[in-house]
Amino acid sequence: MTAEALKDLPPDGEPLPHLASDAPFEPYAVERVTPEQDRIDRASQLRLMWWKFRKHRLAVISAVVIIVIYGMAALAELLAPYHYTTRNTDFIRAPGQSVHLFHEGSFIGPFVYPYKLHLNMENLKREYTEDRTRPQKLRFFCRGDAYEFWGLIPGNRHLVCPPEGGTFFWLGSDRLGRDMLSRVLYGGRISLSIGLIGISISFVLGIIIGGIAGYYGGRVDLVVQRVIEIVQSLPHIPLWLALAAVMPPSWSPVLVYFGITIILGLMDWTGLARSVRSKLLSLREEDYVVAAQLMGARPARIIALHLVPGFMSHLIASATITIPRTILGETALSFLGLGLRPPITSWGVMLNEAQNINVVALYPWLLYPVVPVILIILAFNFLGDGLRDAADPYR
Repeated sequence: MTAEALKDLPPDGEPLPHLASDAPFEPYAVERVTPEQDRIDRASQLRLMWWKFRKHRLAVISAVVIIVIYGMAALAELLAPYHYTTRNTDFIRAPGQSVHLFHEGSFIGPFVYPYKLHLNMENLKREYTEDRTRPQKLRFFCRGDAYEFWGLIPGNRHLVCPPEGGTFFWLGSDRLGRDMLSRVLYGGRISLSIGLIGISISFVLGIIIGGIAGYYGGRVDLVVQRVIEIVQSLPHIPLWLALAAVMPPSWSPVLVYFGITIILGLMDWTGLARSVRSKLLSLREEDYVVAAQLMGARPARIIALHLVPGFMSHLIASATITIPRTILGETALSFLGLGLRPPITSWGVMLNEAQNINVVALYPWLLYPVVPVILIILAFNFLGDGLRDAADPYR
């Protein structure tokens, strides 16, 4: 401090000018955060996360892809040209029909050429050729196969319908003459919903069990860790197969659906529980946790409101990884014939028909359900990277 500044100081015993106040000192007069201010602070944090997330272009594109895929699955009845059980026995394993706009140089709108069936007696193979002389216009916002929207609302309106007296197999048909596109849309609803329900079960178990082990420590932590090690030591695929085989064959498709979902959820909580436990062991000694304990906060409140938000970025990344893993688990079980069973349809059930390499070589469109599986898994992984970076305060 310079000599000029020292001259401006008041004599000993007198308060500094900018700190002088006639009001008595109140040691407990601290500023309290109102609910309105807390809401504004949280909104500001979410806004900052959104700004950081927008900079991750691959994550934004992945989010759009996920929204589109889930939206198409939610509106499967309206978007599918056929009901997923509708059979066209005259067009078994027919290849995909291309959509055209121009016929002989004239624009006539979206249309397809009808198929001509020829049975090759040498190899007993059905061969389809397009009849280029008869274009058939597609119908839009039309009446078609009857359905119940989400099993609740009856209807028969479709976005696109096959031509009058014709067919529209954009992705081909399967061994029973069912439209592959319609079945992919309907099957996506089952496979994608299993991922969401499975992650809900594993997240609840992982956060509760891992939170208890990390917060209390000691013998509780020891017991939880041994249980986690036992569960993780079991091979997942044989265990999935064993649990799926235990389900009675007399169960309805709905019960099998929930049974598979619970099985997948019960197998994926251990990794998250260990992560939550390690984070809580390092955070439970922080000053704000001790202050909450001294104020009489219950352990459940401390874990939920003070500790878990501290590593939310890790939880987000774990969720976006677990969802595709659950989808893959259902696909694997159904592919092996031990998961969901017809008449219910999913991407795994559809891929079950593509086990024979000879069938795949002759009818490669039966592998089309693997495309949305790959897309949704990649999209969730990229989205997880973007959300983790946006929620991490140290990045």
